[in-house]
Amino acid sequence: MRKKLIAGNWKMNKTVNETIRFFDNLLTNIDHSIISKVDIAVFPPFLDLYVALEKCKKIDIIIGAQNMYYKDEGAYTGEISPVMLKESGVNNVIIGHSERRCYFNDSDNVINEKVLSAISHNINPILCIGETEKERKDNKHFTVIERQIKRDLFNINSENIRNITIAYEPIWAIGTGKIATPDDADEMHKHIRHIIGEIYDNEVAENLRILYGGSVKPNNSKSLLERNNIDGALIGGASLKPDLFLEIIKSAIE
Repeated sequence: MRKKLIAGNWKMNKTVNETIRFFDNLLTNIDHSIISKVDIAVFPPFLDLYVALEKCKKIDIIIGAQNMYYKDEGAYTGEISPVMLKESGVNNVIIGHSERRCYFNDSDNVINEKVLSAISHNINPILCIGETEKERKDNKHFTVIERQIKRDLFNINSENIRNITIAYEPIWAIGTGKIATPDDADEMHKHIRHIIGEIYDNEVAENLRILYGGSVKPNNSKSLLERNNIDGALIGGASLKPDLFLEIIKSAIE
């Protein structure tokens, strides 16, 4: 049985003081028995990582980074290396988010390099994939997702794939208020699992955790999370408010 994962991607939101207030609120209100039933992760901006890690050092909440470069060091102004993340206590990272692909031109080749680098440093990636609205309307969404998976996981072996989580985030649903129906989301998750089975084997595919992301909120999370192939959620805006984030976490175990 795949354990559900509820992950919050804060994007470029929250100062250090706001991060402290968020965790003070969340940790005061969360029932610790919940944590044994569902994995919880928060991905704050780089400058907030230290205080987030400090706040969660006595509780089993994963703190990860939103991105990383694939080189260990060098003249790459503004980038953060896997070595820096690892030494800071970060063991998880989001790679390939559509905003990185669209705004910062992260290609599949670059994303593949980042995945390989993360794995080599024992950092667990959440690999994001997803199609545009036009690609879905043109009935190319399954082809697009297959292409992304094969390129982004190139040279990842069957042992290392076990440390990777995939997040299906249709680009047309991110921050738009639109959302894939539970049927559509489950269908794509099933397709992803089938592709992984073809690349590796059925045992790997059955154990792979696949999250849904794209305008997930308390009023729609339960209908998504109860589907067989949906193993959790990667949440944007709703993860910025402790009460909303906690509601979604609870919906994963109801």
